Amino acid sequence: MSQTERWKMQASSLTSRLKRRVTVTDWAWWQLPPLLRWYVATPTLGAIAFISVAALHTDWRLDDLVKFLLLACCGMISNASTPRIAYTTSGGLTRDFSSVWVVPIAILLPPIYAALVPIPFGLIMQLYVYKGIVYRRVFTAAATGLSYAAASLAFRCFPPSFAGGAVGVGLHAFTWCLAVAICEIIGGRLHHFLILAAVKLSDPKVRIRHIEWNWEALQGLFVEIDLAVLITLAVGLSSALVVLALPTVLLVRRFLVHPLLIAQSRVDSKTGLLNVSTWEKEVEAELSRAIRARQPLAVALVDIDHFKTVNDTYGHLVGDKVLKAVAEALTSQSRDYDRVGRFGGEEFVLLLAQTTEADACKIAERLRGHVEALTVPVDDRPDAPVVQVTISIGVTDVAKGEKHELTDLLAAADSALYCAKQAGRNRVAVATPQRNMGLDSFNAHVASHHVLDDQSPVPDARSAPATQSPRVVQVHVQANPTSLSLCQNRSLSVPIKPQHESNSLK
Repeated sequence: MSQTERWKMQASSLTSRLKRRVTVTDWAWWQLPPLLRWYVATPTLGAIAFISVAALHTDWRLDDLVKFLLLACCGMISNASTPRIAYTTSGGLTRDFSSVWVVPIAILLPPIYAALVPIPFGLIMQLYVYKGIVYRRVFTAAATGLSYAAASLAFRCFPPSFAGGAVGVGLHAFTWCLAVAICEIIGGRLHHFLILAAVKLSDPKVRIRHIEWNWEALQGLFVEIDLAVLITLAVGLSSALVVLALPTVLLVRRFLVHPLLIAQSRVDSKTGLLNVSTWEKEVEAELSRAIRARQPLAVALVDIDHFKTVNDTYGHLVGDKVLKAVAEALTSQSRDYDRVGRFGGEEFVLLLAQTTEADACKIAERLRGHVEALTVPVDDRPDAPVVQVTISIGVTDVAKGEKHELTDLLAAADSALYCAKQAGRNRVAVATPQRNMGLDSFNAHVASHHVLDDQSPVPDARSAPATQSPRVVQVHVQANPTSLSLCQNRSLSVPIKPQHESNSLK
C-alpha cells in the first residue's frame, strides 16, 4: 500500500469519526432507556436555561472574574492530580473533591459563576484524568452547576446579621461559617442525589444504602464539608490565602485515596472478584470459625469450559468480557456471606458458608444453569453476535464436627472438577476431602487409584478410613438438570486422574 493510499484511509477514518460525533442520532445518549435518557437531559437543559437568564442579570466585575479564574485554576489543578483509580472503583460514584472549590465560588461570587465552573472542571477530567462517556460528563457538570447555583441563592437568603457578603468578626464569623456549611450541605446533597438517581435508573440492582452508609463515605463527606468551609473562609478573608489551601487539599486527597488503593489490592482487576491471596486469607478465617462452631461449610471450584476456544475464535478482549460476565453471574447468584474469588485463568473459587453438601450441590447447579443461559455480545453493536459458554463445577464440603485444612478442600474440589470435565463438561461433581491430606500427598494417592466401570457401586468416602483418599467422585448428570432434582440424580463413577493431567482438559 502506497503512502498516498494510507493517507487517504487515515483521512477517511478521521472523517467518519467526526461525522459520528456531529451526527446527533449516533450519540450514545440515544441508546439509553427513555426514562433515563430524559432524566439525563433535564439538568443539562436546566443549566443552559439558568446560565442564559443569569447572564442577563449579573453585574460583571473585573475583581469577580479574577477571583473566579483563581479558584477555577486551583480546582483544575486539584482535579488533574486526582489518581485515575478514583474513577475506576465500583458503585458508579466518585468523590473527587471538586466541590471544595465550587463552594467558595458559589458563596463569594454571583450564582452564575457556580453554574459555569463545572464546565472547565469536566473538560480537565475528560482530557487529562479519565476519558468517560460524554453524556455522563455533561450530566455531572450540569447537575453540579444547578446544585451549587441553588446553594448560592440559598446563601443570599440569610439575613446580613447572620451571614452577608463579608466574613466579619466574633459571633458573626461563626454564623457566617455556619451558613456556608448549610449551603454546602444543600448543594452537595442535591448534586449527590441527582447522580444517585441516575445510577439507580441505569442499574436497579445497585444498593444505595451500601453506597451511602459506610465509614469511608461518611468520612469523605465530613472532610469535604470541612475543607469547603475553611477554603471559603480563607478566600473570604483574602484571595492570596488560596496558595495555602491548594496544598492542603492535595495532601488530604492523597490520604483519602489510600483506602481505595487497599481495596484495589484485594481484588482481581479484570473481574472485580477477590484475588486468590485475599480469598485464601478470608476463607482460612471462615474455616476456623466453622470448625469451632461445628457448622458446615462448602468450597466449589468453577472452570469455564473450552475457554481457550473463545479466545482463539473471538480474541482476548471478548474473552475478558466472558470472564467479567461469568464473574458477575457468580456474584449475583451467591449470598452476601459467601466469598467469590478468581483462582487464576478461567477458574473461579467459591466459599459457601453454612452450607451442607446437598445444599452446595443445589447452589452449584443453579450457578451452572444461570451461566449456561448467559449471552455475551462480542461488541457494542445492537445486532452483534453473542458468545455462550458453560461451566464445570467441583464441590466439596466440611460436615459438622469435621476438621480439614484448606488445602484438603481445594484438592478434593479440584479432583471433582476434573471428573466433571471427564464426564462431558457442563456438570457438577462432588468429592469428599480427607483429613491431613494436602495437594502433594493427594496427587500421590490419586495417581495409584484403579479405574472403576459405570456399573461399580459408588463407595461412601466418609465411611473410608481416615488414612485413605477418596477413590470416586460423584458426578451428577441428567437430561434436564434442575437445582431441586440434582442431588437425587444418577451418579457416574469416574476415575480420578493425577493432578498434573487435569490442565489438558481445561
